[in-house]
Amino acid sequence: MSAVLINLYRWLFLRKRCYRFNRFVFNLALRGMGIFNYETDRLSGEKWFLETFCKGKLKVALDVGGNVGHYAEMIVQHNPGVRVFSFEPHPTTFKTLSASADKLGYQAMNLALGGEQGFIDLYDYAAVDGSQHASVYQGVIEDVHGSKSVRHRVSMTTLDAFMAEHGIDRVDLLKIDTEGNEYQVLKGAASALDRGAIDLIHFEFNVTNVISRVFMKDFYELLADYRLYRMLPDGLVRLRDYGSDMVDVEIFGFQNIVAIRKDSPLLSSLSP
Repeated sequence: MSAVLINLYRWLFLRKRCYRFNRFVFNLALRGMGIFNYETDRLSGEKWFLETFCKGKLKVALDVGGNVGHYAEMIVQHNPGVRVFSFEPHPTTFKTLSASADKLGYQAMNLALGGEQGFIDLYDYAAVDGSQHASVYQGVIEDVHGSKSVRHRVSMTTLDAFMAEHGIDRVDLLKIDTEGNEYQVLKGAASALDRGAIDLIHFEFNVTNVISRVFMKDFYELLADYRLYRMLPDGLVRLRDYGSDMVDVEIFGFQNIVAIRKDSPLLSSLSP
């Protein structure tokens, strides 16, 4: 940005009385950058991503944090013959997911994915148990959403173990929406990532990562063989390489991030 323009803006608006105006402009800019647009699939970019970018390209997809099956349904709708596994550990929500899977022909798994195998506590609203905000972090419910929580003990495995058990050699799309646990899911896929067995990763980054103490920098380092993009309603915008001034990257607000392997032919359809 031009130093002249910056200095002019400061001269005009770097004043106490302009603070509320500056905050208003800041919030507008965030939404224009693909952040906090969670109200619909179109605004979030998921509609374009699944209906245009991924259409007809997926043979195997893993939907981690499947909730009631909406994302899995969109995958199936636009990729005939695709093999989809949708993971939902919440016992109540899983019943709805399972019914959707039976109807549409994908597989619903009553499992959590994470960094190790075993059991883990899953927290949800005590008053609305079975929500889309269920998380393995109690603070997501109690601190972020300011509600009392209820706890469920659920089974957990790693993505590497699941792929080995089900004979999955390659994953075209891995989607992760686990309310702050996305990084641990990827840690549990270390072997698959190392051998280049996952082409495309779609994960959420938001305020729940404050609770899990995970930065975008952690994803940059773990996904060193990928290019990272932020999802917009009409395409993907590449995030710049990590450096000293990352104020536009380390934003703990709802956003969809897409990681594409650097050797993937999918990159040819995107702007540099």
